[in-house]
Amino acid sequence: MTNDSQTTKPANLIVRMLNIVEWLGNKLPDPAMLFILGILAVWVLSFVLSYQTYETKIQGLDEPVVVEVVNLLSLESFAKQLSGMVSTFVNFPPLGIVLVALLGVGVAEHSGFISAILKSMLLITPRMLLTPMLILVAIVSHTAADAGYVLVIPVGGIMFYAAGRHPLAGIAAAFAGVSGGFSANFVVSGIDPLLAGLTQSGVSVLDPSREVHSLCNYFFTAASSVLIIGVGWFVTDRVIEPKLTSTRVDGDPKEMPTMPELSVRDQVAMYCGLAVMLAGLVLLVLWALPEKSALRGPSGTLTEVKSKDSPGAPLMNGIVPLIFLLFFVPGVVHGFIAGTFKSHRDVIKGMTKSMETMAYYLVLVFFTALFVDAFRESMIGKLFAVKGAAALQGMPTPVVIAGTVVLTAFVNLFIGSASSKWGMLAPIFVPMLMFLHISPEFTQAAYRVGDSTTNIITPMMPYFPLVVVYCQRYVKSTGIGTVVAMMLPFSLSFLVLWTLFLLAFWALGIPLGVQAPYTYP
Repeated sequence: MTNDSQTTKPANLIVRMLNIVEWLGNKLPDPAMLFILGILAVWVLSFVLSYQTYETKIQGLDEPVVVEVVNLLSLESFAKQLSGMVSTFVNFPPLGIVLVALLGVGVAEHSGFISAILKSMLLITPRMLLTPMLILVAIVSHTAADAGYVLVIPVGGIMFYAAGRHPLAGIAAAFAGVSGGFSANFVVSGIDPLLAGLTQSGVSVLDPSREVHSLCNYFFTAASSVLIIGVGWFVTDRVIEPKLTSTRVDGDPKEMPTMPELSVRDQVAMYCGLAVMLAGLVLLVLWALPEKSALRGPSGTLTEVKSKDSPGAPLMNGIVPLIFLLFFVPGVVHGFIAGTFKSHRDVIKGMTKSMETMAYYLVLVFFTALFVDAFRESMIGKLFAVKGAAALQGMPTPVVIAGTVVLTAFVNLFIGSASSKWGMLAPIFVPMLMFLHISPEFTQAAYRVGDSTTNIITPMMPYFPLVVVYCQRYVKSTGIGTVVAMMLPFSLSFLVLWTLFLLAFWALGIPLGVQAPYTYP
């Protein structure tokens, strides 16, 4: 009785806390409306703050930083905003980058190529390595947008159940990899250029000539995959699964989901698609190797990125089109061999499907672009950055970065969209930390850690109810509190260890990814 009582009290506390979070989250308007309200707030603030000149002394600068806020409600400023509205939207950095990348990924996903790879990886895995392989597959699934939520997480439960292990542990491990480790990936995905584009908007508040590359965090996110797999493996096998031994699987055995095997045709199609992908990578390497390769920049290097002094290497500038081709061509090959594509019309349909899922994103980007532009033109972003930097002067860099991670993790409990949050925070965080000589790439990495770690414990995450339903197939009494209590050890472990991992990169001077050379004033 004592054990039951001790178990019930924390569970009840978690449920009460979740109810508060859910109530607060439900009170928030749609993210698009948040940006509309943000635009209105910027207009009003610009009017109020425009009647004074602000001088702030920043340590390390000889002269105080002077900021004059522009009144966006003046007739001249308002006319400028109206005339530039279309170009502000069309030229918003993440827009074209994300759409082009997802056109290729959409074909690979619609043809079944990505699903076949994920299923094959799990089917050939021995029982003792099931957990790390499941988390690895979950991490790789980020490449196909939200495929992990609808494919990998339920498959995790199926695979664990088939192996004689608790199915909820499999769901937890997959959920941790798909959502808790959202910013860890060996493979470049659409989120990389999307966030980099928003970071670029934040940088432009201070220095429009400063370039942020799409792969500015790639080294860190690739290395983070190893961390997430290791920590997730330990927590699943040593913490979660032992605690689930007393949780009885009471789902109807006749209705238990099964893992369908790939047909011979599907396997042949998958291997052909992989062969084409590998051949494409080999051809790319052969093209890039010669000293006078057209893929090299003016200095003769392949990694030279675009800056005010150089157009950069075509290889670096063409990363997004390469992502498109890397998935488009193998996806087409797989589709025709597997029979999911009958004609070119099916290929176009796959690309169209991927764009249909971006309809809401386009609406969100429209208001995000207007908000970021208003924030920049009013100079309020620079004012906040200067004042924030002055307040943080003297604080150790690790404390500033850890604070950024924790604040982002807290905001993530209420606003689930990674792009929505960064669209709001980047114009403030990026320039503010630039004044403290913390690079935009480092700030973005800190944001990505905080944005990922609390995904798995907030009911505000759109796919959270779906995970509850997956669990109820095996344990009928599963509720929101059950899932959060199960995922909390993952969330806390990721938050602490991933933050320390990021700080280790900083302390050791390890590059976070590809970035343009830049000298701080």
